[in-house]
Amino acid sequence: MAKTPITLRGATLLRAELQRLKSADRPAVIAAIAEARAHGDLSENAEYDAARERQGFIEGRISEVEAKLANAQIIDPKFLDTDGRCVFGATVDLEPDGGEATTYQIVGEDEADIKEGRISISSPIARALIGKYAGDSVEVQTPGGLKRYEILDVRYL
Repeated sequence: MAKTPITLRGATLLRAELQRLKSADRPAVIAAIAEARAHGDLSENAEYDAARERQGFIEGRISEVEAKLANAQIIDPKFLDTDGRCVFGATVDLEPDGGEATTYQIVGEDEADIKEGRISISSPIARALIGKYAGDSVEVQTPGGLKRYEILDVRYL
């Protein structure tokens, strides 16, 4: 199976979520199921049904996070030697034509958060940036149309 790139920060967040799911959420839902069972007839017990549904969600998420961590290729951008080329994990300062400069970090799909300035490696902007250097211009086909950006700086934080 192919490895999925993820930053060190993203792997840490996934591990923390897994720990929370196993140590807090799972025991809480088990207690909720036990309490709902104590109320008697399970066939008409909405609390029991809701708790069982929540348990299914938690168990599914635990499996999903464990699989993501097992297939993760953890990359720490600080230790990349790329000669200034834009690669996974890079923090890139961009200036769109006629717009205000913005900064993005290229991260894995699970870590992407546009409000925090983190874009997925599979996004159109990230795909256009990969392999480019500071000073290069890129054209990106976005849902809003063709956009041009100048790469001001490429950093590895």
